[in-house]
Amino acid sequence: MSVTTPQRAALPPVAGRDPFFDNAKFLAITLVVSGHLIENLRDVPVAHAAYFFVYTFHMPLFIVLSGYLSRNFTFGSGKARKLISTLAVPYVIFELIYSLPRLLLYGKLDISLLDPYYLTWFLMSLFLWRLSTPVWQQLRWPLVVAVGLSLLSGMSRLPDELSMNRTLGLLPFYVLGLMLRPEHFEWLRRRWVRVAGAVVLVAGAALALAVHTSVKTEWIRWRHANDVIGVDDLTGSLIRLGMLAAGALLVAAFLAVTPSRRTWYSGLGMATMYAYLLHGLVVKVAERFYGDWAQTVPGVAAVALFGVGLAALLCTPPVRRVTRWAVEPRMNWAFTKLRKPGR
Repeated sequence: MSVTTPQRAALPPVAGRDPFFDNAKFLAITLVVSGHLIENLRDVPVAHAAYFFVYTFHMPLFIVLSGYLSRNFTFGSGKARKLISTLAVPYVIFELIYSLPRLLLYGKLDISLLDPYYLTWFLMSLFLWRLSTPVWQQLRWPLVVAVGLSLLSGMSRLPDELSMNRTLGLLPFYVLGLMLRPEHFEWLRRRWVRVAGAVVLVAGAALALAVHTSVKTEWIRWRHANDVIGVDDLTGSLIRLGMLAAGALLVAAFLAVTPSRRTWYSGLGMATMYAYLLHGLVVKVAERFYGDWAQTVPGVAAVALFGVGLAALLCTPPVRRVTRWAVEPRMNWAFTKLRKPGR
């Protein structure tokens, strides 16, 4: 396939939009999609190591970028409406959509809008993080407070409602994104930093290959309290600090090696929410066709490469046109005219 084909499929450039962030989001969504596709192949050591490595930083990367791009969020009417139409409504729609495979495959219909299922936890958490944005911008040491809340969340068995463990556990990455400024990303683009970033990623992958069997995967999922994972609170807090530090380091390294120029996939990076919300449906179907061929190193590589292609496909304009009603529903009909507070 010619490299010019994705350019035609991608979205047109937007004036004043930095392609660096679109590149980062597209590369990140390929990790998310490929990571979910190889999740059921973790009996293959290389797949388990890759899964462990990717999950250490792929969602922290999305969360940091989300925080950075949410710096100007306020409770103004326009921003509140966008929050509803881009997060709240799609959350409800996909909670219903993802309940259908369970109904068809297992005869089980279990819908709880307060208890996110599968991929939808990110929409719920991002909704809550974005609502909290003005609060973090008023604090003197927001990152310290966020890390403290993350550690405290590991000391209690929080309810599944509102995805509380993940919302609080991963909160520092969102706050970190809020604190970043353009000059921080400019610093990452220095040549020596890019080289160092590549070295860190290679070293991280090698370390993951060495330790993936001795570290419980629940630490990279942020779903449970320390005692559920089987450690005391002191040990759990130290491990969580280590996971936060490792995630932040790998996020910085990944961003350092991300191209800053416009590429064939920059336009696709403008629509990564489509790939995120839709790919789970393909994953649930694809997993049923894994055979012995997939339980090999070449099979894992093939599935991962399929994930890259799937991520690109789901970001293209034709897919967007067909699924916009669910991912980016037009909600103007549900809102009144903008009015000033008190009127």
